[in-house]
Amino acid sequence: MRFFIDTANLEEIRRAKAYGLIDGVTTNPSLFAREKEDWRTLAQKICAEVEGPVSLEVVGLTAAEMVREARELVQFGPNVVVKIPMTMEGLAAVRELTGMGIDTNVTLVFSPLQALLAAKAGASYVSPFVGRVDDVGAEGMALVEQIVTIFTNYGFSTQTLVASVRSPMHILQSALLGADVATIPFNVLEKLASHPLTDKGLDAFLADWKKTPGAGA
Repeated sequence: MRFFIDTANLEEIRRAKAYGLIDGVTTNPSLFAREKEDWRTLAQKICAEVEGPVSLEVVGLTAAEMVREARELVQFGPNVVVKIPMTMEGLAAVRELTGMGIDTNVTLVFSPLQALLAAKAGASYVSPFVGRVDDVGAEGMALVEQIVTIFTNYGFSTQTLVASVRSPMHILQSALLGADVATIPFNVLEKLASHPLTDKGLDAFLADWKKTPGAGA
């Protein structure tokens, strides 16, 4: 399973990269809005910082607008994946961009049928928003399971990219279901390494080491 970091913060990206934990980056307009630097400059820096895919999102609503924006976004780097909203116009844009050899990530997916449509249009990735599904009383992981099953049944090359991740449990369940990618906020990424028994064990080992003859030499 690949890990992408869900952020437009360059410092978080560099820290996650230093840990050796990320394979790519996903961004969106809301994440760029949190940063102080011009989004174009920042997008270029992000694309240069990582070797893996970097998702940059269009804001146009028609297929023509999306395709035009996508052609501009891919100039930021060879690793750009264009995020396209899950709409009928978006699907038309995905079809055209796929024909042009541009990778796409269909975002705001909330049903398995939306994912199926995106795959049929040629999307490189689909992003089911599991946290937001949970928020409305449904099961985000059930959505992931259905998408993975459908893609397996019909041999789609489209990858399942689990988004709107809120906790380590989302990552565990996604991995067990066979999702290809999870895109993870930095604070959740750090939690994956934590366990109270690890902390307790380390404290015990260090305490014993202090009592070991010659340890302080």
